[in-house]
Amino acid sequence: MNQYKRLAGDTLIYGLGTIVPRLLNYVVLTPFYTNIFTKQQYGIVSELYSYVVFLLVILTYGLETGYFRFAKTEKDPRQVFSTIIASLLTTTLLFLGLVSLFLPDIATLLKYEDQPFYVMLFSVVVSLDAFSAIPFAKLRFQGKSKKFGYLKIFNVLVNLFFNFIFYVVFPYLQKAYPDSPILILYNPDLYVAYVFISNLLASLFTLLLLLPEIQVNFRLFDSRLLKRILKYSIPLLIVGFAGTINEVADKMFLKQLIPGKNNALEQIGIYGANYKIGMMMTIFIQMFRYAAEPFYFSKMKDSDAKITYARVMRYFLIFCFFIFLFIILYLDIIKYFIDEKFHEGLHIVPIILLANMFLGIVINLSIWYKLSNRTQYGAMISLIGAGITIVGNILLIPHLGYEGSAWTTLACYTVMMIISFFFGRKYYPIPYPLRSLLYYASLVAAIYLLQYFVNDFDLFFKLLINSLFLFIFVIFVFVHEKITLRDLRKFVFKNGKNENSHY
Repeated sequence: MNQYKRLAGDTLIYGLGTIVPRLLNYVVLTPFYTNIFTKQQYGIVSELYSYVVFLLVILTYGLETGYFRFAKTEKDPRQVFSTIIASLLTTTLLFLGLVSLFLPDIATLLKYEDQPFYVMLFSVVVSLDAFSAIPFAKLRFQGKSKKFGYLKIFNVLVNLFFNFIFYVVFPYLQKAYPDSPILILYNPDLYVAYVFISNLLASLFTLLLLLPEIQVNFRLFDSRLLKRILKYSIPLLIVGFAGTINEVADKMFLKQLIPGKNNALEQIGIYGANYKIGMMMTIFIQMFRYAAEPFYFSKMKDSDAKITYARVMRYFLIFCFFIFLFIILYLDIIKYFIDEKFHEGLHIVPIILLANMFLGIVINLSIWYKLSNRTQYGAMISLIGAGITIVGNILLIPHLGYEGSAWTTLACYTVMMIISFFFGRKYYPIPYPLRSLLYYASLVAAIYLLQYFVNDFDLFFKLLINSLFLFIFVIFVFVHEKITLRDLRKFVFKNGKNENSHY
């Protein structure tokens, strides 16, 4: 049981490194930027940051998972780390060199020919973050989840600090004390660029704090080992790239396929706002993924590894079912997370929640091709999902608008889940408790349907009945899993605290 307690504890700690940055970004930086920038200035920030997902996937080319895989199976994890870091350093410097060499052409292609400095700044930020990915992966592999979380939060706090300096302190000094010598550090002409400068400084300071983890001995570099790692990791690049299509393509298609610019933007706004509610599920999945991936690889040689993976899937889905029910049953309150003018799109929230749950299952199932060295199948599955995303949006958006994007997202992850499950049974069979999971799914479906019958009730009684539904689910979990209050108390108060444990 200690291994599951450790996994749960790390999921919570990794969550701090995932949730807090997102929370600070949405709650602090987004309203701050929209207040100080014109629409055109904020458009520059939004557009350049939209490239981050694709560039990070390309510049890390699956090496994070490759590190977990080979650090566990090779005799010397230091050699694996040194080999990967050497490769990543080479490709990152090559990327920066190419950007520098062709900066005018790239800036013109992106329609920033008058502001190439923006492109260069952003390229450096992405490079620093890409290079930091492997030291962060090392922290995860070594079970240093607290340090991982603290550094992620530190990065955001430093970013906020420099934003405050550049956009509040310096403008105040320029106005109140125009002769202050400190203003030599400030140039009003770089007003928008200070967004990227703040990010660059945050990434640089974070990398400096990661230096103790980057104990590289380049004499340990092994070109043959690198070829094996790349053979394993490159298909994961395709997985990641296809995954970004599934993540962001819907917004792009909405703008292109809905007639009338204003109407298109309105639908994107409604879709995006309600998608944020569904992302509560995504945040949990991201928390879990950071903790689970090194956990899975650490158990791969255990005699009962497959039983462990099956149990983790069960516990994972129980939490997903709980999140799904909690959001649906209390949607009358949670909906005020977004403004009332977006509430007409609340009907897509269950679709997005279900889609994100299936994505979480896909991430869990992906362990079969990562452990059996068949990552090419992961690439194939992701490409199929990307194809469904593209075709589904093209076919459904003209008829259903943003609801078509929601259904396409669900269809994409449903197909990926089914394909991954059946291929997994063939190449790396794991005894998932399908009957038990079917019981849970049936109960959740029944509660979901029953809550429709109380929609017309007074809000107080509706929430009271919905709370009863949720209580029934929790009691079912306790009975079915044979969990006692004593077990729960031991889990909460006696959780292992050995941070350096490798599970």
